[in-house]
Amino acid sequence: METDAERIIGLYRRHARTWVAAREDWPGKAPMEVGWLDRFRALLSSLRPAVLDLGCGCGEPIAHYLVERGCDLTGVDSAPEMITMCEARLPGQSWRVGDMRTLSLDRRFDGILAWDSFFHLSHEDQRRMFPVFRVHAAPRAALMFTSGPEHGVAMGTLRGEPLYHASLDGAEYRALLNGNGFVVVAQVNEDSTCGGRTVWLAQLR
Repeated sequence: METDAERIIGLYRRHARTWVAAREDWPGKAPMEVGWLDRFRALLSSLRPAVLDLGCGCGEPIAHYLVERGCDLTGVDSAPEMITMCEARLPGQSWRVGDMRTLSLDRRFDGILAWDSFFHLSHEDQRRMFPVFRVHAAPRAALMFTSGPEHGVAMGTLRGEPLYHASLDGAEYRALLNGNGFVVVAQVNEDSTCGGRTVWLAQLR
């Protein structure tokens, strides 16, 4: 029997359009994430930085915002329905159907994002992601992801179906980042300016 974490991919495939409709405030308005996206972008030294967006969804508003600010996006999502929307909305970028847990692109990026996606992984899969981040990180690359504020599991819903979220505690995230060569640049638990998200921004040493 599938666990709640294992059901995430099918859930987003079934309800891709519903999820997209929840962000209908875009385009035309600055997304609530703008403050963190600008901090992330400021760490990218290249004039046209390569950014890897893990769990890119439909490309709105995160990828769209970064593309408008000169980034070259490679977006990865496990739902083909989401990637189809990315291709239609942001042609000229690189979009791939894939699972971040098994990613091996044989290239490095100036910035890596796992925004509102990483926290759908189980605790053990989250731990395994940090070497994946590291192998795809160019020198001085920025890494930004969202988590929960403490160790545990939180269940939401999407169209009435259980929606799994998990988090390690802050000390473990710091240890995993440090052990894979990243230093924490900024971290806020339940940021009220960003929809209550817990955000981690780090940079490769």
